[in-house]
Amino acid sequence: MKAPISLRGAAWLIAVALVILPVVGLVRGWFASDRWPIRTLQVQASYQHVSADKIRATVEPYLGKGFFATRLDHVQKAVQALPWVASAEARKVWPDTLELRVHERQPVAHWNGDRLIGRDGGIFTAPGAASISGLPQLSGPDAREPEVVAFYQKVRDEFSPVGLRVDGVTLSGRASWRLQLGNGAELVIGSDDVEQRLKRFLDVYPRLAQDGDGKPFTRVDLRYANGFAVRWPQPEANAQPAAGGGVPQS
Repeated sequence: MKAPISLRGAAWLIAVALVILPVVGLVRGWFASDRWPIRTLQVQASYQHVSADKIRATVEPYLGKGFFATRLDHVQKAVQALPWVASAEARKVWPDTLELRVHERQPVAHWNGDRLIGRDGGIFTAPGAASISGLPQLSGPDAREPEVVAFYQKVRDEFSPVGLRVDGVTLSGRASWRLQLGNGAELVIGSDDVEQRLKRFLDVYPRLAQDGDGKPFTRVDLRYANGFAVRWPQPEANAQPAAGGGVPQS
């Protein structure tokens, strides 16, 4: 009795295989790879940094292949390799259309001069990065990039109410902070008592802004125990301690 049952089971498996294998083979592109070719490409993108021509040229090798033979993972990988592309989503629409959604990187700051920081916090390189204007200039060790970004956001929000714009932040290898202000002045903070030094400067700034015969200061050194040193553009006005004095600290 066992043999007939085994034969029936084997026959059933063969029948299922004969139905499934052609479907799988068609979907995987094992055969009929040139049937139902992709003829239409539809792209959704912001086109701020990535051109439609560049996307099409990248996808072109996949167009014309059979609908089932086209590998979406290959298309997505090729598009995501383009500069300025953060991610790509591809899907096929029967009978001959490839739909592509491209997400571009959104730069929020320059990083160490020749690279950019994206909205997601990642560091990346891209053609024409140095020519992008309106972004803050941030610098520091790559491993401390999140800390530099957080510090920039903090001082930007603290300085804005008094009318100061922060255009750049630098963190040296010795953990010393510097700011570049929108008026061109440099603010040297150092590495110790950072919060206290910034508060001292902001408390005095309204009066400081009225000094210098109406000319903006060019440099402020906060690395003093009881005050800070201010430099104005006049040749005779060298760095002079304000609201205290002493030797600069770290």
